[in-house]
Amino acid sequence: MPDEQTGAAVGGGFVESGAWISVPRSTSAVAQALVLVDAQRGFLRGEQAVPDADRLIDRCTLLLDRARAAGALIVHLRNDGEPGAVDEPGSPGWQLQLPVVESDDEHVVSKEDDDGFTGTDLGALLDRRGVRSVVIGGVLSEMCVSATARGALERGLDVVLPHDAHASYGLDDLPASVVSRVAEHALGSDPVFVQTSEAVRFTSAAAE
Repeated sequence: MPDEQTGAAVGGGFVESGAWISVPRSTSAVAQALVLVDAQRGFLRGEQAVPDADRLIDRCTLLLDRARAAGALIVHLRNDGEPGAVDEPGSPGWQLQLPVVESDDEHVVSKEDDDGFTGTDLGALLDRRGVRSVVIGGVLSEMCVSATARGALERGLDVVLPHDAHASYGLDDLPASVVSRVAEHALGSDPVFVQTSEAVRFTSAAAE
């Protein structure tokens, strides 16, 4: 908990004038895997795109390029939405926005739950490669990104969450950026938060 009297940074932030001022808990991070959550055209292009989608695409592309160069494990989660939803299977919005190079190191995993581990082989993919640390990015911050991060933490994985690599929609009178930041705060002190994707690098996850 923060020291409310001194305002000293404790557990990633401090209280000032009744507000929690968050600070990065790490200036850099290293991981063995990248999980991109629902980086689908319906959420990143067109009328239903999240705010500042171009920035998110740029940041996720940076992470993807670095993970590929390092030989890290890459998993593209793709949500199978309900009939009529922007991410209904087979619809244009269901398609992944970023190019996929499927290989032993790069996989597409379909899901129906917010948590990318529920009802999928995501956990098995990570386990087979001995992955202990994973970067998570994509959409939506307070839903599938948050749920997948919690699922990873519950499995004892180290989770890295760059501030600029996930996004969401606004909620009523709350701006989208506030929704995303509150979603981070709700995850508590377990993830490693870094300010930018530039601060993240990857290492190879060796196969068994």
